[in-house]
Formats: sequence, C-alpha cells, structure tokens
Amino acid sequence: MCSIEPLNCYPVLVNIISNTFLRLFNCTGRIRLWSELFSRTHSADLKNYTFFNCLSYLLVLAAGLPPLLAASSMEDYKVKSTSC
Repeated sequence: MCSIEPLNCYPVLVNIISNTFLRLFNCTGRIRLWSELFSRTHSADLKNYTFFNCLSYLLVLAAGLPPLLAASSMEDYKVKSTSC
C-alpha cells in the first residue's frame, strides 16, 4: 500500500482509515486521494504567473536583505563587539 517514503505513506493511510469509517457508518460515499506534489497543468499562463510571482519575491528579498546586514554590522560597530 505504501512506498518507503513517508510523504506518500501518510495520505494513503489516512485515506484507508477514512474509507473504513465511512463503511462502518453505512455511507455509500468514498474518499479518493491523489498524491501529487504539483498539478500537471501545462498552461502557459500558469507558468508565466508562477515565474513572475517567484521573480518578484526574489527581487523584494534581494532589495531588503543588504540593508538588514548593513544595519547589523553598524550596530556591532557602535557596540564595539569583536569576534574571536
């Protein structure tokens, strides 16, 4: 039922337990499980959206990180801290 990887094993076990409970309560419904990390949509719009979303996140991160490091080293300079 489960492969060696726990990433695939836990959803399968939850699915088995859920369907068992449904059968115990005489329910005709079933729960289906898909274990894919990413959807396999080949839409160009979705790829462009994902690319530009990641690009904008990285640009904001790249713009905000150097001032943070500079402020930290200026604070160390004011306190006159040294490393061994």
